[in-house]
Amino acid sequence: MNRLLPLIQNETLKIWKKKRFFVIVLVLLTLIPIFTYAQLRITETNKKNFKDWRNQLVQQISEYQNTLSSDRIPDEWKRSRQIAVQQLQYYLDHDVNPNSPDGVTFTRIFLSNAVTLFFPLLVLALASDLVSGERTSGTIKMLLTRPVRRWKILFSKLVALSLYVSLTVVVSAVLCYLISGALLGYNGWGMPVFTGFFINGSSVESGLVHAIPQWLYLLMEAGLIWVSAMTVALLALMVSVLVRSTAGSIVTMMAAVISGTILSSMASSWHSAKFIFSVNLQLTDYLAGSPPPITGMSLGFSLVILACWGIISLVVSFSVFTRQDILN
Repeated sequence: MNRLLPLIQNETLKIWKKKRFFVIVLVLLTLIPIFTYAQLRITETNKKNFKDWRNQLVQQISEYQNTLSSDRIPDEWKRSRQIAVQQLQYYLDHDVNPNSPDGVTFTRIFLSNAVTLFFPLLVLALASDLVSGERTSGTIKMLLTRPVRRWKILFSKLVALSLYVSLTVVVSAVLCYLISGALLGYNGWGMPVFTGFFINGSSVESGLVHAIPQWLYLLMEAGLIWVSAMTVALLALMVSVLVRSTAGSIVTMMAAVISGTILSSMASSWHSAKFIFSVNLQLTDYLAGSPPPITGMSLGFSLVILACWGIISLVVSFSVFTRQDILN
């Protein structure tokens, strides 16, 4: 333990000095104001067109119902529209605005939309060259000549990576709330949000639906986002161990994440695709009651699949790193 703590501190400082985390913060500071301004304009337009948010929901429900009669829309889209109509009607019946224009609601929606692609790309900026980058620069040779077992070296990298992934999720939520709240208001913490929708085919069962304060929903959402982000981080660590080139490890993981995101929107008829990690990253959809990419998927199923991918990544990473010839 005495040797492990300095290793963790050393790996933490390495990531910090690479300034990757500063780049992530800069990206957030650039994109969040843009999205906030777009949301502000949408809110202003809705206020002009609708005197009350209930009228907006009624029109949205009407538009969805009209699209269901079209033969040009695929069955998957019709199914999602049917579910959306039932959920919007549930919010309307219970007099709750699901899109309240405030900083907390904006943060909740932003985090939910960012879980499948935005957060994985931010994580890849931290994790893709954690080992391969040291091979390219040659510092891995100096590190392995020390009287420290290899598994401790990789474990210290894993701990440092987990710290920065957690910090990325927290900083994203805090910056999103602070920036959006300046324009939309900092209220909305106690607003009720409904969760517990159970999707059964093209219908929504509301027997387990219950309202929770939005701050609790936001915490639950952040926890699920952390699970998704950590799964991507563990996979990126494995690829960084297996691929000696920094560019190769980064491109490999980017291709896996981006292609997986595209696949998740096209895999409704390919049931075996539900075992692919990227199809299960959208964990926040289960909280909101959105239909899963493939029929039969559930929150428990996706958590188990992501856990399996994470465990396999750890086993492969430690097995290869402790045995392969890195010095030559």
